[in-house]
Amino acid sequence: MAKTRLIGLDIGTSTVRAAELETTGKNTPPAMVRYGELALPPGAVQDAEVVEPETVATALRQLWRTAGFKSRDVVMGVGTTHAVVRELDVPHMPMAQLRSTLPFQVQDMLPMPVEDALLDFYPTAEFDATTGRMVRGILVAVARASVQSNVMAAETAGLRPRVVDLNAFALLRSVRAPERTGEVIAAVDVGARVTTVVVSAHGAPRLVRVVPSGGQDVTDAVAGHMRISAAEAEGLKRELGLGFQVAPEAQAGAAAIEEVTRGLVESIRNTFVYYNGNNPGGGIDVVVLTGGGSHLPGFGQYLSTASRLPVTLGDPLEAVRVPKKIADTLPMSSSLSVALGLAQGVAA
Repeated sequence: MAKTRLIGLDIGTSTVRAAELETTGKNTPPAMVRYGELALPPGAVQDAEVVEPETVATALRQLWRTAGFKSRDVVMGVGTTHAVVRELDVPHMPMAQLRSTLPFQVQDMLPMPVEDALLDFYPTAEFDATTGRMVRGILVAVARASVQSNVMAAETAGLRPRVVDLNAFALLRSVRAPERTGEVIAAVDVGARVTTVVVSAHGAPRLVRVVPSGGQDVTDAVAGHMRISAAEAEGLKRELGLGFQVAPEAQAGAAAIEEVTRGLVESIRNTFVYYNGNNPGGGIDVVVLTGGGSHLPGFGQYLSTASRLPVTLGDPLEAVRVPKKIADTLPMSSSLSVALGLAQGVAA
């Protein structure tokens, strides 16, 4: 059977990550061939959008050299807070025709001129209505300029973006273990500046929200309150955690962690409340956490208490075969979710 290799490229606020997977068939888990990540200078990416293309391109060139990626074809993700993601019912028609008619069907729903948006539609179900056969799915609308800046950075680095996917869908694929296919899952990826929440019911995405807050905001608050460097604040943040007793001299730092995290958790909880309120009898069963920010000690328990839902830490490597020589070099597995999910999407 022919083998296919795909590279998922995740351009985050503070780090670029790339994962190469090899697939040999639907019944065989994909194998990780290569992985690499590189820190980005502050300000090069803001709100998941590249604002310094040449800076990011330089980092991508270095990443390709050091990680040893042979192919330059990549699957890229989009994770901006300016994306519009919502459920939409449209008349049943061939997918090519449906996508071609989207600009006319959604022009009054968007906060931007339809000609400035890139549109896509992900069908999730079909049903009969009084007007005929209908398709229910997820509408995705992203400002064209947001996508183009990320694509430009990749192309400047000599890469060839073949597919652009939504980070939320990549996240969902990477945490969707076989034993959870019958559940309603809320996947929450806590990044540096952006937190992505995606709710799926029985394997199909139903709700996506991107919150403009993440782990780096907590670090910045600790640095400001304690008057220490960002590096020192990152270490102190991990040491203090959330909801634990601390020494008097560290109380300002603990208060900063609690203040920022409370706002983030409230935004996440409100997303859950909105979904459950619109789906009586079919509410969220479990929350799966990923992303570097999810490793703040006490964060999972805090979110579980606030949402009254069970919270577990996701492992995107569960469904991937990883050779030992690669496994020994990998960072925390939850930080790989988006890059792995991007590669898995095309392979699926």
